[in-house]
Amino acid sequence: MDFGLVLQTDPPASRVVDLMRRAERNGFTYGWTFDSAVLWQEPFVIYSQILARTDRLIVGPMVTNPGTRTWEVTASTFATLNDMYGNRTVCGIGRGDSAMRVAGRKPNTLARISEAMKVIRALGRGEETDLGGTPIRLPWVKPGAELPVWMAAYGPKALKMTGEEADGFILQLADLYLTEFMVKAVKEAAVAAGRDPDEVTICVAAPAYVTDDDSPEALAHAREQCRWFGGMVGNHVADLVSRYGEHSAQIPAELTDYIKAREGYDYAHHGRSGNPDTQFVPDEIVDRFCLIGPAEAHIEKLNALRALGVDQFAVYDMHDAQEATIDAYGSKVIPAVNA
Repeated sequence: MDFGLVLQTDPPASRVVDLMRRAERNGFTYGWTFDSAVLWQEPFVIYSQILARTDRLIVGPMVTNPGTRTWEVTASTFATLNDMYGNRTVCGIGRGDSAMRVAGRKPNTLARISEAMKVIRALGRGEETDLGGTPIRLPWVKPGAELPVWMAAYGPKALKMTGEEADGFILQLADLYLTEFMVKAVKEAAVAAGRDPDEVTICVAAPAYVTDDDSPEALAHAREQCRWFGGMVGNHVADLVSRYGEHSAQIPAELTDYIKAREGYDYAHHGRSGNPDTQFVPDEIVDRFCLIGPAEAHIEKLNALRALGVDQFAVYDMHDAQEATIDAYGSKVIPAVNA
């Protein structure tokens, strides 16, 4: 199993770079960041520094979207990084929840994501593609260039499109039941589209907090540090409920039931521990969606995720133990899982 580190690009950027270097030393192979131009610093500028100061780490956004940058600019940026540092980038893409909404716009449609994935992937590989009726290519892209495009999804239409079109699937939660349900949907869609389902890389991303023991006090602190994640996922779930209804056979109740007490969301606290808009998230959801507890508990859950077809676990490291989590994974968790 591959391991990734997910960070927000809060200033100073040097700290983001230092944490990514620490992650690589501890056996992580992917470095991801949020991508919301209003809320955080520009990730692609920081990627250049990360790539220059690491040897193997593959970097990318979790996730970008097709609305805040034109598609040829996105592709050119990835292709430039790959030309400078080798094929060491991946394009995670989605609807653009925070990036679009904080700028007063609606998240992108699936149709727009579909077209953007095709264009960005082709241009990143140096191939010619159609951009709004104009055939274009990046003539300076060298042979052998690659740009995998991974799609973030929860809903049935998005899962189907991921299986049909994306190189990878990003699932932002680590609940075993929901992971099995959604991975199966993606794989079945791939088969129906005539693809080899094993060609779709499966990446589960969620907060991880390693405690010294499983005492009630230690677990309670870990839960409070990770509760924000249930609120972040709740934004996407609320969109699904508004689209499919509160009780839909297409959406598992295990995903939707917990947001009934949700009362709104302020993006000023997006993705941060102590988010006051996430107190509605119960402990059960934190335990299901995240990885908390002693290293042994992480190892057990990661082995279960791998058995469900997960190829990468990406650690959301937004809490008060960033370095300790990276080091614990490097010294205890990753060696045990990949033994």
